[in-house]
Amino acid sequence: MSQNQNGSKAYLFSIVLVAVLGGLLFGYDTAVISGADKGLQAFFLGAKDFNYTDGIHGFTCASALIGCIIGSALSGYMASNWGRKKSLIFAGVMFFISALGSMVPEFLFFEHGVPTYSLLIAFNIYRVIGGVGVGLASAICPMYIAEVAPSNIRGTLVSWNQFAIIFGQLVVYMVNFLILGDHTNPVIESIGQGVYAVSADSDPWTIATGWRYMFGSEAVPAGLFAILICFVPETPRYLVMAGNESKALVVLNKINGEHAGSRILDEIKSTITEKTERLFTYGVLVIFVGIMLSVFQQAVGINAVLYYAPRIFGDMGMQNPMVQTVIMGVVNILFTLVAVFTVEKWGRKPLLITGSIGMGIGAFGVALTFGNASLSFVTMISIMIYSASFMMSWGPICWVLIAEIFPNTIRGAAVAIAVAFQWIFNWIVSASFVPMFNMKLAGDPNFGHWFTYGLYGVICVIAAVFVWKLVPETKGKTLEDMTKLWKKD
Repeated sequence: MSQNQNGSKAYLFSIVLVAVLGGLLFGYDTAVISGADKGLQAFFLGAKDFNYTDGIHGFTCASALIGCIIGSALSGYMASNWGRKKSLIFAGVMFFISALGSMVPEFLFFEHGVPTYSLLIAFNIYRVIGGVGVGLASAICPMYIAEVAPSNIRGTLVSWNQFAIIFGQLVVYMVNFLILGDHTNPVIESIGQGVYAVSADSDPWTIATGWRYMFGSEAVPAGLFAILICFVPETPRYLVMAGNESKALVVLNKINGEHAGSRILDEIKSTITEKTERLFTYGVLVIFVGIMLSVFQQAVGINAVLYYAPRIFGDMGMQNPMVQTVIMGVVNILFTLVAVFTVEKWGRKPLLITGSIGMGIGAFGVALTFGNASLSFVTMISIMIYSASFMMSWGPICWVLIAEIFPNTIRGAAVAIAVAFQWIFNWIVSASFVPMFNMKLAGDPNFGHWFTYGLYGVICVIAAVFVWKLVPETKGKTLEDMTKLWKKD
């Protein structure tokens, strides 16, 4: 009887746990390149039919992000027409195909172990396929969680999605570390004008095999996600929009209890007068705020650290950069938990503003000390502060706000646009980081280092002002309240 009156938390948490596996795959797929980076570069440097330049390698490392842009752009159409659940099943299949294809891009068409331009294209296609899965999961997983969660714990549960993203990154850092084992990453030497060569004493196993295992390891969580998502229900809000009110009521009763379930169903029905409304029905500001939350989450530069962590720590002179990368992953996990357990107490805005200030301090610290051997410890601590501040603020809270800030009738399309901008700026930051970081000016070898992190620090300050002035506090509000919130404006 108590379950009928109060709902089943076990049922709610079990379906949220499956949904956050999509977040784990998001983190896993985007960070796997951090360990495979140099082995992959060394493999294609052995090609005879083209020169594998620094620019081509930068594109290859970021190629999954092209798929992310495509997947996030499609997410609104798919979430609205296929439903949240079927879209996530499709994302899981994309993850699985990408993992196996990236591990063995020669499959069926090419000679194994022979790097060619055609093989590089095939590899990038598989990475783009995985990116489509990431783009879909990044938009639809938090949307799914927000639409099944009671309003009083919605922020916490959506924050668990970010925890899963960072946990996925930590898992892949550790998996990459274990796969590498006693082997070493190849030594890449510059021979001028953005062209590189592999040092003769590099470990051949890492070049031929190591990076393959790193990409292939994703097939395990991807397969698990694709299977488990088949067993979760569709969200009540989508079911109501699709005309299945009886099914929606069953899910709402299981989660919230019978009395609350009926009340929530009535609220959903009162705000969903038609399946969708025009994107700007609630004004330009709500769309602008959603887009800029996404832009700032990436423009602060965090993914330049997450994707290239071993390379950055190596350039700082650290003996085993993979160890520092794993340590950074642990710190990220701990500070993501800060957001998970405080988002419903402190609210969204205070966390975002505090995190922006902390990131700015960390970024300016890196800018002022990078390249000075006597201050390398300060540089490392600054990177940790920068990363940890992001994890307690912009990392999880941006996803919470994007999942909840839009009114029901425009959520699918609005989330798709916001997340597409997120991946566009993710690609811009990721593709621009290495060229900016390596810039030399007037004989100053560290110009690119301080310029890059100084720029990120300035953007962090602007982000804090943006949140303070324009972002509304949504703590404690139901998804149906968002209609009233923006109607007033």
